[in-house]
Amino acid sequence: MAYHDKRNMDEKSPYEERLISLNRVAKVMKGGRRFRFSALMVLGDKNGKVGIGYGKANEVPDAIRKAVEQAKKNIVSINLKGETIPHDVVGEFRSSNIIMKPASRGTGVIAGGPARAVLELAGVKNILSKSLGNNNPMNLAKATLEGLISLKTAKYIAEKRGLTVNQVYGRAE
Repeated sequence: MAYHDKRNMDEKSPYEERLISLNRVAKVMKGGRRFRFSALMVLGDKNGKVGIGYGKANEVPDAIRKAVEQAKKNIVSINLKGETIPHDVVGEFRSSNIIMKPASRGTGVIAGGPARAVLELAGVKNILSKSLGNNNPMNLAKATLEGLISLKTAKYIAEKRGLTVNQVYGRAE
């Protein structure tokens, strides 16, 4: 029985999970190489909640399970504006940068690899993005998440300042 089948019988999670990368890592010992597996997973409900997890184990299913558990602990809420993001943003994590811009309806998710997985599971349906710098999957996924966390809607800013949206933009009520 596969890992996913067994877990789905126990409980039905509201989150969809996606494998970003799976690596075989080797540790050189006296008797030869010892292989382990590392998994990078993203979890999201496609409605503004997303998390990233990383797990290492001797077997692939165990590494995936550990990554999913860590991703559940790291779930954050994202401020979205309909099917896109409220404003341009640059996400930075270590040497990876990603520029994200809101897009009109019907554009789709213009993003590569790890960024696409994070954006789709966060619930973003229309966005333009470009990754700059290092394209390491973990750093790029975390840069995307950092950019999404830093998004602020006009309503959120107005509430933080104790004003209405019209007062923030200087319009008469």
